[in-house]
Amino acid sequence: MLKRHSEFFKNLLFLSDLFLISACWLAAYFIRFFAPIFPVTKGIPPIEPYLWLLFPIILVWGVCFSSLNLYRPRRMGSHLAEFIDLGKANTLCILILVALTFFSKTFEFSRLVILYFWLLNLVVLGFSRMVFREILRILRRLGYNQRHVVIIGAGTLGQRVVQMLQVHPELGMTVRGYLSRNEDKVGQLLQGVPVLGTFQKASEFLARQVDVVFLCLPPNVEGEAERLMEILSATTAEVKIIPSIYEFITLRAEAEIFSGLPIITLQGSPLYGWNLFLKRWFDVAGALVALGVTLPLMGLIALTIKVTSPGPVLYRQKRLGLDGSSFEIIKFRTMVLNAESKTGPVWAQSGDVRCTAMGKILRQTSFDELPQFWNVLKGEMSIVGPRPERPEFIQKFREQFPQYNLRHKMKAGITGWAQVNGFRGNTSWEKRLAHDMYYIEHWSFWLDIKIMLLTFWKGFIHREAY
Repeated sequence: MLKRHSEFFKNLLFLSDLFLISACWLAAYFIRFFAPIFPVTKGIPPIEPYLWLLFPIILVWGVCFSSLNLYRPRRMGSHLAEFIDLGKANTLCILILVALTFFSKTFEFSRLVILYFWLLNLVVLGFSRMVFREILRILRRLGYNQRHVVIIGAGTLGQRVVQMLQVHPELGMTVRGYLSRNEDKVGQLLQGVPVLGTFQKASEFLARQVDVVFLCLPPNVEGEAERLMEILSATTAEVKIIPSIYEFITLRAEAEIFSGLPIITLQGSPLYGWNLFLKRWFDVAGALVALGVTLPLMGLIALTIKVTSPGPVLYRQKRLGLDGSSFEIIKFRTMVLNAESKTGPVWAQSGDVRCTAMGKILRQTSFDELPQFWNVLKGEMSIVGPRPERPEFIQKFREQFPQYNLRHKMKAGITGWAQVNGFRGNTSWEKRLAHDMYYIEHWSFWLDIKIMLLTFWKGFIHREAY
């Protein structure tokens, strides 16, 4: 029944695509010659050749879209991934169309019509696919178009998969139960799903109507895995393997194929390629603007520090940044000279006698951080990122929080996700680290923009900044 439904939706989407492609071709003709952005100098050509070209267009797009597997099920895929696939296929088809029209000696087709056709296809097909997928997701939430799922492995990983499927009912995957290697678990409910049986009876349960199998095995059952794969190869169920290494992933993980071997990269930085270029460009532009705007204020602060307390205006301190490399952070001096000569490296506390009168104001308003935009220009810091810490404190943090070193996968920042959520100064280090990990794992250019806006919106004053 499910396969018949799947074929119906596939055929429906295929016919819808061909109809929309035809409409886009005719729309491109009318836009070019009846609502021209560029003036028509040779008169409006007849529409008949454009109508005749519809037949090879439908053939080329139909064959290419089917060959490139654009009608496969995408229950767990994103709209962006589908749009990118559509864009690649559409561009290939356009190149074939250009080649066909080049060899046409009887009629010269407008290049602008072809350009409009390509753009319209991208927009219209992308939007129609998004609408189509959303309608399917709504139907699945209502209980239609469901796939029956069995989870092989009732451990932490298997339960995590069940939890994920329960949180996303739009995937349309109904979990019938687990298969476990432990007979003691049979009959138990885990995440509200029953353990149906053991691995030994896998062939019996998988012979029933099962559409998808998630293989979630611990690393110490390699022998069982081989036998289960033999059983699964004899079924028509779609098999999805969740590697046991997933339990140890603490940061972004990326999968790639090298010489036929799947390779999973753990703890990689999200910044590479265009992401790295974009963040650096944003940092340089933002730092230049910030230094220009705050220059009068920094001049006034420097003068006040010089007048009110002996010693230099600026204070340099060793911090650790990207990949654990050290650099000297620049701040306005807020404490008396040789403040740590007796105490050694310690956190500033409420009512700290080492702070100067001006220093207390600077720390509470965060204005002592303004010179760090120079660190940003030098490439040692970023405007947004985890706050850098002193080497003297980091060893202690590493002992308490094994994941602490992962903060150094990104450049240190002047402001960050932890700071805009209230975790700065004398606050929970565990929660601060959790927010830093969230930022690195979910980094995007737009998240940086959001953090900057929240920094301005919530202000620079914090009650825990001493």
